[in-house]
Amino acid sequence: MKDRLLPVLPVLISACLLLMLSFGYRAGFGLFMQPMSAAHGWGRDVLSMALAIQNLSWGVIAVLAGGLADRFGNLKVLLAGVACYAAGMAGMAYAASAGALIATAGIMVGAGIAGTAFGIVLPALVRAVPEERRGWALGLGTAAGSFGQFLVVPIMQTLVDAIGWFQALQWLSLSALVMALLAIPLAPYGGASDTSSPAIEASLWQILRRAFGVRSYSLLVLGFFVCGFHVAFITVHMPGYVVDLGFDAKVGAWSISLIGLCNVIGAYVAGVQSGRLPKQRILAFIYLGRVVAITAFLLVPVSLVSILVFSATMGFLWLATVPPTSGLVAVFFGTRYMTFLYGVVFLSHQLGSFSGVWLGGWLYETFGSYDGIWIAGIILGLVAAALHWPIREQDASAQLRAA
Repeated sequence: MKDRLLPVLPVLISACLLLMLSFGYRAGFGLFMQPMSAAHGWGRDVLSMALAIQNLSWGVIAVLAGGLADRFGNLKVLLAGVACYAAGMAGMAYAASAGALIATAGIMVGAGIAGTAFGIVLPALVRAVPEERRGWALGLGTAAGSFGQFLVVPIMQTLVDAIGWFQALQWLSLSALVMALLAIPLAPYGGASDTSSPAIEASLWQILRRAFGVRSYSLLVLGFFVCGFHVAFITVHMPGYVVDLGFDAKVGAWSISLIGLCNVIGAYVAGVQSGRLPKQRILAFIYLGRVVAITAFLLVPVSLVSILVFSATMGFLWLATVPPTSGLVAVFFGTRYMTFLYGVVFLSHQLGSFSGVWLGGWLYETFGSYDGIWIAGIILGLVAAALHWPIREQDASAQLRAA
């Protein structure tokens, strides 16, 4: 087995490093909430809206990027994503109005993440490794993205402290160009090169309509909305929430970083177990675990220990949803159109992300508290567990070829 993995080792390394950077940058934007708002005289709802649009842009463009990658290969999509990412972060530094912030931190960075994140990279990993190692590869790639969150977020906070938020964004935009070099080894593993099944003589819209005819796929799409709601709200608002509780801003950075560190383990274990246990059951228990973690966090007296314990617990459950979710898409429909069909699932995730980030900012500015958004997260976690339980893990690829 090791001999079969050696030829694709450069692909595995490049993919993991690419995801580390892409998700590391993305997880740190909440660190700019307070300094940018203070510098421009904005409320938290301004940057919240821009980052909510970022998540929405990421989701919408991920569908388009997935379709293009499946039709024409992934390298051009990856390089375009890197260019948007770097330009968006640089433009974010100069944004002096809410509209400019939405255009840069929102739409451009969102497009950049769409072109460099899971939707494009994970299908390449799945195609590169033997079928029996798909769960392992998905777990490895997801864990790499989480490790980037652990590694990059503290570096971003250090840059902000040392040179200020303005120059920090400029240096980060330059460093993002490194992702272009890491994209090159993934080029042979786009959908256009996938010969596992013949191309379907149908438009992407027809393929999508047929996919939604599969009940389990529809449930998966609906359930992934909740994952986005949880993780995006916490990523963006946890640093400010911690400061509101009377802690230093560094505690917020540690919280996000600890989530990333623990998710390295959680995502990898979820990937390995996805090859052994029913994926839909894994997902249901992950969402129930989040419900327990959030409920306990609200009920226990707040302290540094409670913040770190909550962060660690959520970290184990954070992106652990990605390997079983993407694995189910591969089980349902194979890998030929996985980039596109996973992109649609991920769009639901990003609609949830938009809702969590925007609603968190709106509720805070309206009521001066995040209590409502935490309670919404508990209710939605229960709904997600119920949606995933009846999913059936079986091949439905014949549905895509039905006339």
